[in-house]
Amino acid sequence: MIMRGGWGPGADGDTGAGGGGEPDPRADRVAFSELLEDSAEDLYEHAPCGYLSTLLDGQIVKINQTLLEWLGRFREDVVGKRRFADLLTVGGRLYHETHFAPLLRMQGEIGGIALELVTATGGRLPVLVTSKIKTGVDGQPLLIRTTVFDASDRRAYERELLRARQEADTERQRVQHLATTLQRTLLPPVLPQVPGLQVAAHYHHASLDEVGGDFYDLFPLPDNRWGMFLGDVCGKGAPAASLTSLTRYTLRAAATYDPDPVTVLRTLNTVLNQETTGGTPRLCTVIFATLTPRPEGWAVVLASGGHPPALLLAANGIASFLHTDGGQLLGALPDARFVTAAVRLGPGDCLLLYTDGLTEARVGAGPERYEEEGLHGLAAALAPTTAPELIGAVQQVLARFGDGVQDDVAVLALEVAPRASTAR
Repeated sequence: MIMRGGWGPGADGDTGAGGGGEPDPRADRVAFSELLEDSAEDLYEHAPCGYLSTLLDGQIVKINQTLLEWLGRFREDVVGKRRFADLLTVGGRLYHETHFAPLLRMQGEIGGIALELVTATGGRLPVLVTSKIKTGVDGQPLLIRTTVFDASDRRAYERELLRARQEADTERQRVQHLATTLQRTLLPPVLPQVPGLQVAAHYHHASLDEVGGDFYDLFPLPDNRWGMFLGDVCGKGAPAASLTSLTRYTLRAAATYDPDPVTVLRTLNTVLNQETTGGTPRLCTVIFATLTPRPEGWAVVLASGGHPPALLLAANGIASFLHTDGGQLLGALPDARFVTAAVRLGPGDCLLLYTDGLTEARVGAGPERYEEEGLHGLAAALAPTTAPELIGAVQQVLARFGDGVQDDVAVLALEVAPRASTAR
């Protein structure tokens, strides 16, 4: 690069050593190096970050203009008169002495440490600090070089993120409280006491943020009988809550008018078909049962509409499903078919109703599901058992599956008292 005019010894017309009127290249190199030296000093003083150098005891021996301006201080008030730790807040000085300085001595450098500097007016400046020990040719430490980055915008961003997260957590808690409260209204607050029977139930929420569609109930009917149902509606959230409420009250009302299980399900199916809006069907699966006391036990008649079969844990230790294959989903067809099963429960017999969230739960990291085989194995190992013990065992299974339970689960168990007479 040729430098012309006003720079170096050749500027007054002297041709210099080159002769023949040509500029002296040495003069150009000297002028250019001087320009670079000035630029380097300017870059140090007015860099977009702060620089300072300290002795090993922390005394400041050099500081750039950028950092002085951030602090609102003059060079003569800092250089040779203050240590780096003196520029920090009380907490920062404590952290510097107990963590920052010892790590720097051990490692030779330390970077990205969040601290706060105190300005001349007493304000606080959040910064990120990186320090490195400079050593001599003999490897002995000479001084500490430190770079300081203004973290005000980052700290403001972090505060905004924290505020947004707190607001999101508050909103989520509100939604969870609302969902939990609404879910409680869709389940009986407490199961009634039935003479001669022991009853237990459990509802497992797969997500606290949404209202599930599983439901169950046990209620008295005329002629000393009892009605019982358990089911699962399609969907989540408010639509599922609305459908669950409609289903529960329709089942109770229909059973009061005519407790025949098939008739009850047909009534519900008619209502769901009539309630279909915008071409979107309102679907659910239900198993409905009537319980009639008999000498030495109870007569149970079940009707199923597309629901998993009930599971009987007999007093003799045998576990078996009460299959109702062929029962169709409610709400899908106006003339849906429902299938019944009947069983006589004697002393010590236990009956379990459940939703498919239990059998469809993943048992591990892979795609393997619990399935009815897994539930049957649990029942076979427990039988004979009591209703509370059976529900407790199911709860333990759900807890073991953890996140593998991807859908809500409702379970309802009843057990005939071992030595109780349930005759009228």
